[in-house]
Amino acid sequence: MILSKYEITLKKIALCLKILRDEYNITLNDFYIDTGIHLARIEQGKTNVTVFTLQKICDYFNITMLDFFIRLEQI
Repeated sequence: MILSKYEITLKKIALCLKILRDEYNITLNDFYIDTGIHLARIEQGKTNVTVFTLQKICDYFNITMLDFFIRLEQI
């Protein structure tokens, strides 16, 4: 199966979020309790993430969206 560039980007976003959670030692449940955002489907690459949601995620981890996209490009 050949993935489209959009599917590849979703998978990279998912991996980047998982890495961030691991770095901060945050569980999916803790993240949900703190933010109200369900990351599981995003981390599975099964749902798209809005810019608004991505900004909330970046704020939670105290990084800029630019930092997030730099991390994304390094994956």
